[in-house]
Amino acid sequence: MATRKTRAASFSIASNSTLIVMKTVVGFITGSVSILAEAIHSTLDLVAAVIAFFGVRASDKPADINHPYGHGKWENVSGTVEAVLIFIAAIWIIYEAVNRLIEGSAPEMLEWGVVIMGISVIANTLVSRYLKKIAHETDSVALEADAAHLTTDVITSAGVLLGLILVKLTGWSILDPIVALLVALLIIKAAWDILNKSFEALVDARLPKEELDAITSLINEHTSKLVEFHNLRTRKAGSYRYVDLHLVMPKTLSVEKSHAICDHLEKDLKDKLKIDYVTIHVEPCTEENCPECQMSCKKRPSDLANPANTP
Repeated sequence: MATRKTRAASFSIASNSTLIVMKTVVGFITGSVSILAEAIHSTLDLVAAVIAFFGVRASDKPADINHPYGHGKWENVSGTVEAVLIFIAAIWIIYEAVNRLIEGSAPEMLEWGVVIMGISVIANTLVSRYLKKIAHETDSVALEADAAHLTTDVITSAGVLLGLILVKLTGWSILDPIVALLVALLIIKAAWDILNKSFEALVDARLPKEELDAITSLINEHTSKLVEFHNLRTRKAGSYRYVDLHLVMPKTLSVEKSHAICDHLEKDLKDKLKIDYVTIHVEPCTEENCPECQMSCKKRPSDLANPANTP
């Protein structure tokens, strides 16, 4: 899996490097601020691809003495840095577009711009689909962020392409910086989405509700063997999912049997729900009339049967 992620990130670096050179050259030849804005966007995509490359390599390193919980959050760090860089690129594009609106200069040799934008749309569409596929299969936050960059690049390149065609047909040079401003707004939206998703894991946000519901449901399937469970906590670091909880066992149950129940639950969480790390704390029941201990009354329901109560 690590090799596939690294290969995908390398492919993205090669693609972005080629497009940057082509867009920059054509941007200066034509004098089109929208093409130069796209060149800057692709430069940030390249930086993002490089960050993703090192992020996925670092995240897949095994746990060590200094990082006993592994290196999974490196993917989230890379995604956060990528989002910040995209924000910076958007601000620069807005600045250049406003200056061009004030100056009123017109782009030239638009045919070159149309060709390069067409190539950019096709190339980034293919690469972004490839990255999305690998990101989905490996659950890689860094590759997902990189794919999102390129998807935004497809949209913005298509917008620039349309703008250049309209400028060529109508002669309205003001359309060029207006398109650049629209490109910047789309870039800001993409950056915000990436930042929101990447940063959540850095502050240990819980897993999405649908995943939490599945975890709670699976644990409830084991409640016939225990008294209750509580303090269910979840988080994610890169593509790694963590779950820890407290299980209340009958005080008459042996350590060996309690351990066997924990092992069975841990195996189910890992095999059925793809949870990478499970930590279970066992507690003896302290209820005087515990049904499992006394075998005289019904069990108490889990206080976390409703996932909405999960912290």
